[in-house]
Amino acid sequence: MASRPPSHLRVMLDTTVLLAGTIWPRFPYEVLHHALRGDFQAVLCPFILAQARRKFRELFPAHVEQFETFLCDLAYDEVPDPAPKAVAAHRGLMRDPTDLPIALAAINAGVDYLISDDKDFTHPAQPIHGQLAILQSGTFLNEVMGWTHEDLDRIKRRTWADVPDE
Repeated sequence: MASRPPSHLRVMLDTTVLLAGTIWPRFPYEVLHHALRGDFQAVLCPFILAQARRKFRELFPAHVEQFETFLCDLAYDEVPDPAPKAVAAHRGLMRDPTDLPIALAAINAGVDYLISDDKDFTHPAQPIHGQLAILQSGTFLNEVMGWTHEDLDRIKRRTWADVPDE
């Protein structure tokens, strides 16, 4: 675990967190709200942004504007994508080669954590875990942001009707 206070942490958010946090008011939503409040420095790369925009257009077109507004409001650090040669040279680090650019961008950026709810990232047998701290959104809320299990239980199945107005 990183030794910096949460407000000084650099945290890469992957596409699963951006999608789920925009569409459903559960763990990823709360991670995104911590990022908006500046509780940590959000880190994104062009690959993640392009992937998220494509998936919103294809799968969740009603949420495209909401996502773009979130990005405009978020003070994120945009780091470069890895070079194609680097991706090819490290293809054994991830089971799914489409995830490798995100993992390498996170490593190259020196982030404290990559937050993902993608099982290809979070499965402990992935070789990438020796080089990058990867947490699911609920685990990040609990272990890094200090949420209790009771706090997490309250939002596990929350709907938009249950979200307090901010």
